[in-house]
Amino acid sequence: MVKEGGFYDSVDLIRTVAIVGVIMLHASNDYTVQSMGLFEIIRWNTVSFYETAGRLGVPLFLLLTGALLLQPSKSSEPIREFFKKRWTRIGLPFIFWGAVYFVWDFLVVHQINGLPITSTSIIQGFLTGPYYQFWYLYLLVGLYLLTPILRVLITRMERDLIKYLLVLWLLGAFLLPALYQVTSLRLDSNVLEFTSYAGYFILGAFLVTVQVRRSRLAILTALGIALTMVATYAIAATVGGVEMYYFQQYFSPTLILASAALFMLLIDVAKPSVQSHMIRAATPVPSSLASTLNLVNETGKQHNVELPKQSAGRRLLTLISANTLPIFLFHVMVLETIQKGYLGFVINGNTLNSVVEIPLNTVITLFVSLGIILALKKVPHMKRLIG
Repeated sequence: MVKEGGFYDSVDLIRTVAIVGVIMLHASNDYTVQSMGLFEIIRWNTVSFYETAGRLGVPLFLLLTGALLLQPSKSSEPIREFFKKRWTRIGLPFIFWGAVYFVWDFLVVHQINGLPITSTSIIQGFLTGPYYQFWYLYLLVGLYLLTPILRVLITRMERDLIKYLLVLWLLGAFLLPALYQVTSLRLDSNVLEFTSYAGYFILGAFLVTVQVRRSRLAILTALGIALTMVATYAIAATVGGVEMYYFQQYFSPTLILASAALFMLLIDVAKPSVQSHMIRAATPVPSSLASTLNLVNETGKQHNVELPKQSAGRRLLTLISANTLPIFLFHVMVLETIQKGYLGFVINGNTLNSVVEIPLNTVITLFVSLGIILALKKVPHMKRLIG
């Protein structure tokens, strides 16, 4: 059985890095039509770096969610209570933002592109999501349906058995597709059937029990990103086509390596700040993350202990973390407004070199989205709808 690891107050940091990554990935789709040449090759590889780093966002979210939901202490939570919490968390925001994006899609995007509004497009929007970033919520629903079962399995399985399960996932997730890149031979995919995103869930719960030196984690993260970029460029320069972005897929070996290493690195980086909180509060550190967070939030109330004042940067981190769901759903609207010029000005790869444009649009989109969301939450009854 995997014992609960104390990965402390890393939630805010991981969520913030993950949402920045998601925005950066989407900002990398910068509508560029620049001509080829030496500077264009440099720009292309820089954009490839932004895309690769940005693609770590979704795996970070999945690893963190798995680490939070698959804790042994939560295995006895009633199924009804579990799904009630999940509905409160993503159900109402999905309906609210789904309606907003239906209006956005049909009144703004479709009008500009001249696409008709049909009953089929509306029904299809409900089935697959009204806009492209909604795919992640459908993924979460599927993983939530499995979570009560996975909790029991992870709690009762021996550590070696969990390692075996993860090896099967890794083999099915990237070994066979990687072999297909270099050979014409094919193995029936039914041999390794466990290849879904549930592997990230289980991996997240497992990684919080693993200790690796911070320097090694930093090297592995950089190595994973670098190998992804090099491999992507090599395929683009030789083969091209749709296979060019194989190593930027969420189940590529290099991306799994970078995501797992970065996840553990962020956990390790966040440890000292919370440990100092516990020392100041003169309270023992519990083993589980949930207990730690509850203790940090409630110690001052229950024991009248004055907790250290947070810095401005730490408060901003907490604020972004608390609003990652609405930022995730809303940011595409802000980003497209900037990149497509819906307000009369354009910032994209055609007006500004992508080397600067992508991080600039990432920062602008993050803070504009956060500002609008915080303003909307001040409206009565809107907080539960927004997320």
